[in-house]
Amino acid sequence: MEDKKVLLSVRDLEVKFRVRGRILTAIRGISLDIYENESIAIVGESGSGKSVFTKTFAGMLDSNGFISKGDILFDDEELEDTWVTLGSSGKRMMSAAKSQLDQDCRLSFGADTFKAIQALKDERRDKSALTPEEEKEIEERLRRLKFQKTETGNRKQTYDPGKEKDKIHEAAAEIERLQAEITALEKEREQKIREHKEAVEHDTAYIQHYDSEMARLTAKYAEEIRQEPTDAMRSLNDRITREIYLSIGRFPFRRRHKSQKELLAVLKKAFELGVDLADPGQRAKVFGEAVMPVQFLEETSGKLHGKCLLNLAKMRYANDWGQIRGGKIATVFQDPMTSLNPIITIGKQIMSIILKHQKCSEAEARRRALTLMHQVGIPNAESRFDDYPFQYSGGMRQRIVIAIALSCQPKILICDEPTTALDVTIQAQILKLIKDLQKEYGYTIVFITHDLGVVANVADRVAVLYAGQMIELGTVEEIFYDPRHPYTWALLSSLPQLAERDVKLYSITGTPPSLYNSITGDAFAPRNPYCLQIDTLKEPPMFKVTDTHYAKTWLLDPRAPKIEKPEIIQDIHGKLLKTYHLENNSHHSGEDHRG
Repeated sequence: MEDKKVLLSVRDLEVKFRVRGRILTAIRGISLDIYENESIAIVGESGSGKSVFTKTFAGMLDSNGFISKGDILFDDEELEDTWVTLGSSGKRMMSAAKSQLDQDCRLSFGADTFKAIQALKDERRDKSALTPEEEKEIEERLRRLKFQKTETGNRKQTYDPGKEKDKIHEAAAEIERLQAEITALEKEREQKIREHKEAVEHDTAYIQHYDSEMARLTAKYAEEIRQEPTDAMRSLNDRITREIYLSIGRFPFRRRHKSQKELLAVLKKAFELGVDLADPGQRAKVFGEAVMPVQFLEETSGKLHGKCLLNLAKMRYANDWGQIRGGKIATVFQDPMTSLNPIITIGKQIMSIILKHQKCSEAEARRRALTLMHQVGIPNAESRFDDYPFQYSGGMRQRIVIAIALSCQPKILICDEPTTALDVTIQAQILKLIKDLQKEYGYTIVFITHDLGVVANVADRVAVLYAGQMIELGTVEEIFYDPRHPYTWALLSSLPQLAERDVKLYSITGTPPSLYNSITGDAFAPRNPYCLQIDTLKEPPMFKVTDTHYAKTWLLDPRAPKIEKPEIIQDIHGKLLKTYHLENNSHHSGEDHRG
């Protein structure tokens, strides 16, 4: 894929959800490049993280979900190109920012001493606090007690007050008992912290050393930061000032002022720590703590021109998502009735999206809507334009959802199991439609499915997810004909097309692990019939099979025993030909052998 442009680059992504007082880690360190004009399938069992993963770059995470780590870099020249008009208000803000930067940049002279002061403070704080082992033990006990209390409270709500008063009283007593244990444990922690603090305060030798060292470092720091900024530092501050305003200039007045304060605060911290802000990468990382960073390019005729770094994982401004979602990244969902408004006509629903994202008249929007309806195969589009969704069949409704998704010509089309709710014969039509339209519009397809039969028809590459991790990645040929992870073996073995007469259909034993808990080793180990001892102890790295094929399994380690894939998937091509009563013409490339 070296000759293809990377459209979306996901790096070490971690996504968590707050669920009933606990944290669930749904995505655990996924890294993946998605290329322009390709079709990539995301496959795995229900709960593997397929939909959550794609929702992160469509800005559609549920309200209790959040990206805790990682980056999602989106390459779009139109959105990256940033122009901000520099009026009198903007000039005043830039002048104030420049003055503050010239003052704060002096802190960089004392960065080493500042870090020494912080290390000294941290050492005393650690001595006065619980040890990591004590803190972990108490936190685990508290977590367990709070979870039991929440579960008991939820169970109590299910009891019938008229018939189950005894159970309600028992649950109430259990909640009271658990709360008493929680309170006692919190008091125990406070008592232990007091004991640690008292031990430090009574350590005279340590306190004398601490006070003298702190006094020496503080005096040294005060002297270092009195120095005047150099010309190079002032020049860099000029550039940073412009990048601050480029990054916040699109905001309304109040948010602009608030964001500038936040940016100046993180920049001050960067000066204190001696971060090399002359390095564009380091500067962008600092800016990213507050806003989407914009690199300054030029200033012309009262306007600032820059290039925005589109990191979808750091996007906080709702209006920014308004430009991405629909216009650049669109989604086709599993059930078309959840995407269509039942009380608005089909034509108006398509027109409303066109009018929102494209500058055109209502007449032009209607013309474009009709064109899209024709392209997705709606017969007699003109006469069906004013029909309501209930007047369309399931397959036609899904075609309309595809038309709406394509109305703004997005760069990425996410298809979240779009054929699951449809009849088998209609599924094939919808898959063909999606692929045919890709040739015309040139969009990238991200296809979410648990059906590997569908994958064979639509995908160029396949990413296999399990327990929130990507465990195998390769071209569709590599995944079907040379799979390397035991989980991929199991998924392929489950294909109904491979089942033989009077033989029980293969199914994967056990269930995926709970994502509330930390996982040791390979997450698939408890269900893996080929499990090695190391699978239960240490997480495997992502091994490289070819330039396009990677798998996260210890079986690829040179020291691992040689294990052949299951017999049922050793000749998938031949078995599928036999199933469909086709002749084997030895076509082993491209569309001819994708199942």
